[in-house]
Amino acid sequence: MLRPQGLPMALKVVETQQSEPLGARVTGAAMDQPLPKRRPNYPVWGAGALLLLAGLAVIYQLLPHGLRVARSDLRIATVQQGMFHNDVVVRARAEPLHTIMLDVLESGRVEEILVNDGAQVAKGALLFRLSNPQRRLDLVAREADRAQQISNLSELRVLVETSQTEHQRRLLELDFALAQAERQYTRSTSLVETGVISVADFEDIRDRVEQQRRALADEKRRAAIELRIKQDGVRQMEQAIQQLDAGLKVVNESIDALAVRAPIAGRLTDFRLQLGEIVKAEQRVGRIDDPSQFKLTAQIDEFFLGSVLPGKEGLVNVNARQYPVAVSRVFPQIKDGRFSAELLFTGDAPAEMSPGQSAELRITLGSARPALILPNDAFLADTGGAWAFVLTEDGGSAERRKIRIGRRNTSQVEVISDLAAGERVIVSTYAAFGDADRLQIAQ
Repeated sequence: MLRPQGLPMALKVVETQQSEPLGARVTGAAMDQPLPKRRPNYPVWGAGALLLLAGLAVIYQLLPHGLRVARSDLRIATVQQGMFHNDVVVRARAEPLHTIMLDVLESGRVEEILVNDGAQVAKGALLFRLSNPQRRLDLVAREADRAQQISNLSELRVLVETSQTEHQRRLLELDFALAQAERQYTRSTSLVETGVISVADFEDIRDRVEQQRRALADEKRRAAIELRIKQDGVRQMEQAIQQLDAGLKVVNESIDALAVRAPIAGRLTDFRLQLGEIVKAEQRVGRIDDPSQFKLTAQIDEFFLGSVLPGKEGLVNVNARQYPVAVSRVFPQIKDGRFSAELLFTGDAPAEMSPGQSAELRITLGSARPALILPNDAFLADTGGAWAFVLTEDGGSAERRKIRIGRRNTSQVEVISDLAAGERVIVSTYAAFGDADRLQIAQ
């Protein structure tokens, strides 16, 4: 009889039980014997634990870790020993040195345009003409007021002359009457002494003389007062006419301003008026540029605000020729990370330059000197130059490292410390890396 595999122990137990003599008692005493106590082998366990940790460390080093980035998305530059050129290169735009803005002084409708945008105009040349019916009405009204005031002044002067004539006639009469009274008084003086006339008649004659004197003095006083009052009225009316003349002059000037003329000779620019267009007072309709002299304007990164100062020299490249320039004005207002500067030619200016033309400008900020150099790239805007991702020797990863940088120009940045010549640095933008301290570079 075949027995299945896996049951030998059970059969053996059965056979053993059958081989024991009948009647033997199973006590289990053999099973209660104490086993020898085993002591732990600590050295072996420690060695095993060390081997396990070493294996895990090797596996960790073999496994990729850090933020995974594609090499094709990176720009990598090598730290090099070279000459740092302390200058800044920007694009500059040519603008006329002298420009006159054309602002409309009076509102109105465009009735006539005599020039086109870009035309060369002479000083005093008529550019365009406006119409403003209200100004015409103001002129007519002021002229009517002036004519009325002149008429009133004439009437007042006639009255003054008439009054003076009347007072003169009255004074002559009073003076004649006084003279007659005084002669009669002189004659009466001797007659009263001889008794020809009475004392009472003599006193009447004397009183008449005093009355004539008072009447003459009173007439002179009234004539003087009336003359002064009327002369004051004449002066006030003359002042009113002068004010009307001044207002009339302003109205005439405003009407003349409807015919806009060129204040200087030059090129008309940004002139876009159309016939029938309504323009308002103080509206800018263009400008006139003096094409004989130019200046340069440049937009420069705010990093160089403390270095680009008035007096700094530079060179501008126009049609393969270089012309010396110098910074004349710096505008410190920052807009979109840049500030403005104006430069003037210190020597001969290019004769073929046109307004709006751009050229390459190099401003010298200091002398060149040897230094460790990296390209001035996007990583500086992300880190401020405080740190950078530096590649390992095998180029498979990059670690974040603090660095110190010094001066910059448009294409270079000076490395002061924490980088060595030959090390490779990621110089493209770090915006996509977040707070990662290590990058795994995938080929």
